Amino acid sequence: MADIIKLLPESVANQIAAGEVIQRPASVVKELMENSVDAGSTSIAVLAKDGGKTLIQVADNGCGMSDTDARMCFERHATSKIKEAGDLFAIHTLGFRGEAMASIAAVSQVVLRTRRKEDEIGTQVTIAGSVVESQVPITCDTGTNFLVKNLYFNTPARRKFLKTNNAELKHIIHEFQRVALANPQVEFSLLHNESEIYNLPAANVKQRIVHLFGKSVNANLTTVDTNTSIVKIGGYIGKPELAKKTSGEQFFFINNRFMKHPYFHRAVMNAYEKLLPADYFPSYFIFLETDPASIDINIHPTKTEIKFEEEPAIFQIIVAAVREALGKFNLMPSIDFNTEQAIEIPPLQPDRSFGIPQISYNSGYNPFEMERKGFENYAAKNEGDMLRNWEKLYTDQSGMPGQKPVSAPDSQQQFSIRGEHSGSRFLQLKNRYILTAVKSGLMVIDQHNAHERILYEKYLQSLAHNRGIAQQTLFPETIELEPSDYLMTLELIDDLQALGFDIRDFGSNTVVMNGCPADIHNPDPKGLLESILDEYKNKQADIKVNARERLIHSLAAASAVHYGKALSDAEMQDIVDRLFACENPNYSPGGNPVISILSLEEIDKKFGRGKAEDSNR
Repeated sequence: MADIIKLLPESVANQIAAGEVIQRPASVVKELMENSVDAGSTSIAVLAKDGGKTLIQVADNGCGMSDTDARMCFERHATSKIKEAGDLFAIHTLGFRGEAMASIAAVSQVVLRTRRKEDEIGTQVTIAGSVVESQVPITCDTGTNFLVKNLYFNTPARRKFLKTNNAELKHIIHEFQRVALANPQVEFSLLHNESEIYNLPAANVKQRIVHLFGKSVNANLTTVDTNTSIVKIGGYIGKPELAKKTSGEQFFFINNRFMKHPYFHRAVMNAYEKLLPADYFPSYFIFLETDPASIDINIHPTKTEIKFEEEPAIFQIIVAAVREALGKFNLMPSIDFNTEQAIEIPPLQPDRSFGIPQISYNSGYNPFEMERKGFENYAAKNEGDMLRNWEKLYTDQSGMPGQKPVSAPDSQQQFSIRGEHSGSRFLQLKNRYILTAVKSGLMVIDQHNAHERILYEKYLQSLAHNRGIAQQTLFPETIELEPSDYLMTLELIDDLQALGFDIRDFGSNTVVMNGCPADIHNPDPKGLLESILDEYKNKQADIKVNARERLIHSLAAASAVHYGKALSDAEMQDIVDRLFACENPNYSPGGNPVISILSLEEIDKKFGRGKAEDSNR
């Protein structure tokens, strides 16, 4: 029998490796930006076209490469970062595996231009599908310029699984943010289809956060700063009011390397316990520093999963550090013993003298004697009234003393629950549920789920007929958005207009809102749009729902009456009437129950009343 195990061709092996390292265009951006940082660059420019599918260009002013290094960098396991196995336990650079460039070249067409400062001319290498097509000397600036064209041109099966241009661009933005946050001392810029998304000057960490996520973040950040023998923790966390329903502004860095760490994320969530609703995520930008020998970053090709020797201890340190930072806003108990800079009010006068305080008191005072006499006087004064009014204790509902209590109505009789106004058919429980009596018992309606179902079906019809009515705001509202949210808004803008939003693109990550759907009372345009986007992102996990239905569901969820809102009798009546006019009143668009009926039998059981007793009544 012939041998069946064969050595894979280099091109096939590179494509397999590319499947692990280069998962989408954003992976290319990440690897090239990290290489530019490792090259000592002070300025890095990123350009993408069509979500990175057509072109990704990363140019820097770093150290550059010689003509030999420019060719060697595309070989597998070729790297300048490590030389022996022991170096794996003292990693101080971002890229070190030597797989990134080989993987990129295996699934794209690459043009590399590079020059060192000490060289008069540079080198251009052209490579496609792991095949070197040319290497020629050229005139170019100091540093390195990578052009990656037509990603997955030779693997169409991989290319067809890429998402829309805007979806891929959002992933690029996320990778760009991670590298830019970890290196605030470096200038960064990002352009997509010749439109500038970011232009970040060199700055400190807080300024970089504000440049990336908007000026509104600035007032909602507080410093985290803790130093222990195990780990040093620095960075910023957001106030609870900055929290959102979707994740996205949660960043952990270890030795200036972005990492994903669910265990440490849980530590932050524990620190925010009882400050946030269960489905909200706080913003945080936390930087950890520790001995590189105490961590293992070589457990995944993307190098975002890190193992720590002292994970349980670091967990507790993170919880304590975040709670200490939250205490600065008096959101948690804190005690400050530092009075060195405190001002004494009134100020101490040098010529003022002080004497011993004098206290006067009655040595014969007996509080028990006074209490006894007071009670006796009260009893003597009111004894007659107490005896005369005894019969009121037994007055029935008609006001007649000595009568038996009125018997309860028959259990089959339909009777109404009274609210604060006489004759009301509805009662609101804890500003969450609407209660009303029905023939079979007690109906409980979830007010938010009910209103969400009503609005969902209404918006569904509006979008189908393109007839949403806009209610104009008094003044146009200019809304600045995070770039990924801005791109998402542009994706949805036609459907938003069909639903009744008068919204226009203003450029520079900004939109202008002139009106909202007419049935949204007292809307906050900025808050409403951000809520819709949060809900929309939260519902993207359900791939069975198309984009338009997700948008309608998101708008309904963001606009529906919230828990905690007190409703008038007329509002409760309106919700109930409109709910039972819906095609599916029993469930919300997300599948949550809207109505529950507590039967008379269940109520009777609560009071120990059985069927035999009912038949005897």
